[in-house]
Amino acid sequence: MEHSIMEKQRKSSAVRLYFHYISIQIRCMMQYKKSFIMTTLGQFLASFNAFVGIYFMFRRFHSIAGYTYGDVLLCFSLISMEFSLSECAARGFDRFSSLVRQGTFDRILTRPRNEILQVLGNNFELTRLGRMVQAIIILFYGISQADIDWSFMKVITVVITILCGAAVFSGIFLINAALCFFTLEGLEVVNIFTDGARQYGEYPIDVYGKRMVKFCTFIIPYALVQLYPVKYLTGRSDSLLYALIPLAALLFLLPCYALWRYGVRKYKSSGS
Repeated sequence: MEHSIMEKQRKSSAVRLYFHYISIQIRCMMQYKKSFIMTTLGQFLASFNAFVGIYFMFRRFHSIAGYTYGDVLLCFSLISMEFSLSECAARGFDRFSSLVRQGTFDRILTRPRNEILQVLGNNFELTRLGRMVQAIIILFYGISQADIDWSFMKVITVVITILCGAAVFSGIFLINAALCFFTLEGLEVVNIFTDGARQYGEYPIDVYGKRMVKFCTFIIPYALVQLYPVKYLTGRSDSLLYALIPLAALLFLLPCYALWRYGVRKYKSSGS
């Protein structure tokens, strides 16, 4: 009983520490309010390029592989929401190479807190809210354009899809950070699975062929947080498996975390 209470207190303390890190980052950003506003606005406007491309494509074609304008907007907005949430919360992993290269990670290891928590708190990209706001706007617009017969279960499906999708992208950022233990620099090839996935995730994954669907189902589970829940939301499938399948994408975090722990064990200081 005492051990259970101590464990709850430790987790609560970790959560408070994480939000304290975030508050520090926000206060730092607010020291340069005009820069923050302009950067956030730039993120908001730049992301509309993809939306404009989709809009004009459907002015010429009425459907793509059987998917309507609203269906594609739903896929696009879900992936955008997932990616922007992950960018806000897990950007510390994307900047992790500088911590290893400069020897700053040594200091993190000496502190009595989980190193992942400290790395996450090291960088919080609040300016990515511009992209998130854009994704929210397009999500509601896409919902209005898609023919969805709403129910409580479909609302739950949207919520868990976005959260689990953000976890998948965060897992890829974690993989990139773990590779820095061996390369000292982040590998550009990983961007194929982050920024690249955000771009080709603008359309339902099955338009790229069966091999891509298999890859995005069993290797890196983008399909679990885009294709299958969208099929359920739009009525192409009434299976509850498609509604809850985004939860299975969380299993992807296990090998990501295992690679991170292996990298931490093999880490050798690069000095400072």
